[in-house]
Amino acid sequence: MVPEFFSSAAGNAPASIPVWLDLTAVMVGSLTGVLVAKERDLDLVGYLALSVLGGLGGGLVRDTIMQVGDVYMLRSTLAIPAAVLTGVIGFLFSGSLHRFPRLLAWTDIISVGLFVVAGTDKALVYGLTPWACALMGTITGVGGGMMRDIALGDTPRIFLRSNLYALCALGGSFAYWIMTSVAHVNQPWATILGVLVVVGLRMWSLRFNVLSPAGVDLSPTVGKVAREVYTCAAARGQEDAEVYVRRYARAKFSREEDDKR
Repeated sequence: MVPEFFSSAAGNAPASIPVWLDLTAVMVGSLTGVLVAKERDLDLVGYLALSVLGGLGGGLVRDTIMQVGDVYMLRSTLAIPAAVLTGVIGFLFSGSLHRFPRLLAWTDIISVGLFVVAGTDKALVYGLTPWACALMGTITGVGGGMMRDIALGDTPRIFLRSNLYALCALGGSFAYWIMTSVAHVNQPWATILGVLVVVGLRMWSLRFNVLSPAGVDLSPTVGKVAREVYTCAAARGQEDAEVYVRRYARAKFSREEDDKR
């Protein structure tokens, strides 16, 4: 049965997302680590490490920052086994991965969308502010990939100029918060729409080659404007001073004339 689109109890705190969706996010995120391990021709330990980081790294960073509730990867009895199992299967059947050349791009952004929803939802459950919810959702979405890149000795891709990535996660996090807390959309639909926002923004940036801003330096422009303002102010100040001196001189001359009379 298809769930209703809008919640019947507006204003209620959203319920935590179901376990199966959490595990789906973990396994899809772990798959991105497996695909990167395949590209780098790593050994079994490398596959397992990147699988765990990709699937659980973002949630670990989020839970460390939030300092409320528990650490998901330590509480869940299935999260770590799911990440490890994904790594083992990916290592044993790595030869099959080359059949899907665009698999990494799609699994990467879909995992980001799922993690964004999970992170934002957990922040909502604990009553954090909208800004904190968006931050926790974004960190959950991109934290695993960031830790994966650091483990490989690379600059995290979210810090490099490229098609929109972290900004997609931020947009999806805000979208999920608005749909659950403002529009009171039921959670299954809010989850789907939140993931679609992340994926849609990413695909849009790739389609039209929209890049994140970089190399912006407003110092010359601001410095030029500041010098012009200072010059105008100084000239105006000089004019005002001259006017004051002339008025003072006329007033003094008038007093001297009055004294002579």
